[in-house]
Formats: sequence, C-alpha cells, structure tokens
Amino acid sequence: MRSLRLLLLALSVVGLPAAADEPLADPRATLAKQLVALGTQYEHGEGMPQDPLRAAELYCDAARYGDAEGLFALAWMYGNGRGVEQDDRIAATLMARSAAAGFEPAQGAQRFFGPSAGVLPPCMMPRAPQGRNDPGASDEADLDAVLAALPPNKRRIAQLIRLLAPQYAIDARLALAVAAAESNFESLARSPRNAYGVMQLIPETAQRFKVRNVYDPAQNIKGGLAYLRWLLAYYRGDVLLTLAAYNAGEGAVDRYRGIPPYRETVDYVKRIYGMFRRANHPYDAQLVAPSPIAMR
Repeated sequence: MRSLRLLLLALSVVGLPAAADEPLADPRATLAKQLVALGTQYEHGEGMPQDPLRAAELYCDAARYGDAEGLFALAWMYGNGRGVEQDDRIAATLMARSAAAGFEPAQGAQRFFGPSAGVLPPCMMPRAPQGRNDPGASDEADLDAVLAALPPNKRRIAQLIRLLAPQYAIDARLALAVAAAESNFESLARSPRNAYGVMQLIPETAQRFKVRNVYDPAQNIKGGLAYLRWLLAYYRGDVLLTLAAYNAGEGAVDRYRGIPPYRETVDYVKRIYGMFRRANHPYDAQLVAPSPIAMR
C-alpha cells in the first residue's frame, strides 16, 4: 500500500501559486495552539459554561501533537484532579515532557512534581488503527486506500471532485477530505440540519453560490468548491479557519476569533486535518476583503 505521503504527491494540484519564500506554519503546532486556547476557555468558563472535562480533552489533543503548553496544562489538571482523576505519576510525566520541550513555566514548576514517572494518560496512549474504508480516519489515514475501497458510485463522485477542484484553484486533496467528512461521497445525503448533497450545502449557501439543484453532484460540488475558495480568500489561506467556517459559518469564526468552541466544529477540523495535513493553502486575494481576524 502506498503511503499517505505518496498519495498526497500524486494528488497534488499543478499550477497553484505558492507564497514566495514564505515559510508555512507547522499544521500540528497551529492546530495545537487553537486547542489549548479552547481548553483554557472551557477550564475557566471564559465566554462559555465551565467544563473541566472538555478542557482536559482539548489539552490532551494538543499534547498528542507535542504541544508543550498543552502538556503543561494537562499536567496541572492531573495534579489537581480537575476534569480527570487525580494522578501524581501522570502529572509528573507530563510536566517533565513539557519542561524538556523548553516550556519555561514547566521548567519552573517541575520541582513541585518531581521527575517523570513514565506514565502517560489514557488519552495519549497509541490508538488502534481505524478501518481502511473509514473516510474520517485520523493522522495515519491512507486516503488512496479509502478511495480505492469506495463502491463504484462513490468512486465516480471522488473522481469528479478531482477533476473540478483545480478549476476553483482548490487542492484536490482538501476537496476530497471535505467531501469525505461531509457526506462520505453520497450525492443524496441530507443532514438533520438541512444540509444537502456531496458537499452538504445549506439552502443559503446553495443560493449564494448559484446551485439550483443541490442533489446534482456536479452543481453541488461546484458550489462547495466555490465556498471553499471564498473562505480561503477571506481567511488568507488559513485552512483551519476555513474548515471551521465551512462547518460553523464565518460569522461564528469571526465572533470567536478562531475555531468556535463547538465540539462538532473542533472535531471536524481535526478530522479533516488528519487527512489533509496542511494548515495553509494558496488563495486569491482579489476575491474578497480579508476577515478582521486574518489581519492579526
């Protein structure tokens, strides 16, 4: 089986302009920063009900990406028994890892926790591999194997996405990941929230991008690609914000100045990042004025 890296190379969209000499942010670090920020909001009840359990989950997600601040925050949760069962061994291990990563607050606090006990929390233990035909598989997903395992009708939808994505200057890998997460390539899919078709367009979005028949695969895919192109321009190529807005709407992303603290949206962004694994994407700056949060 070819690796995901080879798949991504094979599906690369030719001719998309890249920002010259501009280093791309590490997708894992970018996502981890968002997760820690959301975890802090849940831990302290900032703008939402206080939820230590959800905070610990978010910190652990960030810690799995190797984020030193996430490790530090989760160490305190285990040390104080907030949202998780108190465990000094886990707390010491997490704090030692954060300190070793160069996080100064952890280096100062480590003397209170002692040396690493070599015990990780359950949420950081290796996970069992997911099925090959799971379109929402995690970081180890082999999207090529996913598409190969699709039945013929869904494989045709995937091939249509590959053909149409370059017309909208969208990396085919991103378009395929969104379609897999949204509908699993089902042209007749309908959500309880009245989102329709392959790209799960709500009526307002369909009208906005001139989709007359949401169940027509080509029209639906074109509408979804047009929306992705617009969002990428609005958020100046930030894939994480674009995905959050595709799920929750740009109004929610702008209001929260980042990924909204909705479990569905956070999980959605993580899921698609697990397949796409890039935090930046070329965009057309002439398409729309930037979001206020893209100017930060």
